[in-house]
Amino acid sequence: RFCLPLVLASLPTMAIGEEIAPALQDSWGDFWLFRFFVNAAGYASIVVPGFLLIQYFKRRNYLERGRGICFPVIKSCVFGSEVKSVHQDDGSLPPRAEPTESSTAQQVFKLLFCAAGLQASYLTWGVLQERVMTRTYGATETDPGEKFKDSQFLVFMNRILAFTVAGLYCALTKQPRHGAPMYKYSFASLSNILSSWCQYEALKYISFPTQVLAKASKVIPVMMMGKLVSRKSYEYWEYLTAALISVGVSMFLLSSAPNRTVSTVTTFSGIVLLAGYIIFDSFTSNWQDALFTYKMSPVQMMFGVNVFSCLFTVGSLLEQGALLESLRFMARHSEFTAHAVLLSVCSACGQLFIFYTINQFGAAVFTIIMTLRQAFAILLSCLIYGHTVTVVGGLGIAVVFMALFLRVYARSRMKKRTKKLPPGDTPVQKV
Repeated sequence: RFCLPLVLASLPTMAIGEEIAPALQDSWGDFWLFRFFVNAAGYASIVVPGFLLIQYFKRRNYLERGRGICFPVIKSCVFGSEVKSVHQDDGSLPPRAEPTESSTAQQVFKLLFCAAGLQASYLTWGVLQERVMTRTYGATETDPGEKFKDSQFLVFMNRILAFTVAGLYCALTKQPRHGAPMYKYSFASLSNILSSWCQYEALKYISFPTQVLAKASKVIPVMMMGKLVSRKSYEYWEYLTAALISVGVSMFLLSSAPNRTVSTVTTFSGIVLLAGYIIFDSFTSNWQDALFTYKMSPVQMMFGVNVFSCLFTVGSLLEQGALLESLRFMARHSEFTAHAVLLSVCSACGQLFIFYTINQFGAAVFTIIMTLRQAFAILLSCLIYGHTVTVVGGLGIAVVFMALFLRVYARSRMKKRTKKLPPGDTPVQKV
């Protein structure tokens, strides 16, 4: 009973003690923890009535008694249309396309196309993300300009475009018959929104290289969440690589540069937000993994999650009056409008490249490409925005990426070994 008052009493001290630009702490309304609770209250105003409606329909046994125009919609949202698959692999990713009579040159071209698309999408997305959250707009010789502060609006922009792209893709291509109750997407959607919000908000308090390295180390909480949510077990090499990643991240975070500026200081708020991002993102991936026990394609998953993401974010923005304020900011600064739109385009295109790459070449190749992308993102951010990395920090980065590549190699070896197992043997599940 004493913990909550103690934490609330210490918040002003935490906010003052951190070396943060004054513009970020003009009022309590700009403090991240206050905005987090306000956003959460907005989501709760949609989640709680929805939960009560679902419980009402289930108690009334609506599936047998229901009739009328709304029956198909309520059935799809609350009950779904078919049972789960016996094997999880039945409804997860579509089978990887085998190269049918295609030449080596065509395969190389496809691989280069996938690699270039992923690198261009996510490197551009990373640079724009840091630009939007850490720099001012409309600065002149007499006016310092203003920063865009509402991370939730950026999440909404990303989700509305991803929802549109996924909806068009599902409408124009043949997809499996959908059977999952729609409300189950809301859990992954809510955690996905919160993880994205933490990711944007963290850039106000930490440097982009720190964020990228922390994202690379999310293997550890994903394994922990997998044990809690899905009761998974792991091999010894997975624990070894997780330990190496922890050592590398610790080396990077504990290294001190002699000329650190305010914008590159890793603050307590930044660490908390990064932890929030990793926890929420770990839950999202594990919940989506459980949802794939229903027969669905990844694009259907993308569509279902983004439906609720758009609903939650636009509802919260309207309740706070922040939607019109953000639109007015866009009207004042055309450069911000271009950045926000391009940020959303890169996010949506990147998701499509993810699906295509895994379908064509498998998860191992995709993981290697994305690991290289993280290394390039750190290098690009240091070149463009002038972040400094010490020798110890550089060694920490090298340890992290060495562990990631070791993880990819060990996983590929294990997959080859499991193919040779007798039919009765069951391989250990992996994250």
